[in-house]
Amino acid sequence: MAKTTPLEFLRQVRNETNKVTWPTRRETMITAFMVFVFVIIMAIFFSIADTLMHGAVGLILNLGR
Repeated sequence: MAKTTPLEFLRQVRNETNKVTWPTRRETMITAFMVFVFVIIMAIFFSIADTLMHGAVGLILNLGR
């Protein structure tokens, strides 16, 4: 395998970077909004799940009293 010079490597990186389809500002904003909404939904879900498990464990541990 032939060695690549640093200058050739940088040219290759530049060529590959030019092939990337970058998202538009609108697409980025929509995706960010979707991520925030999903994080909020998951936070609510895990909060409810934690509360339910906390209650269940409390009931099980109080059975011995």
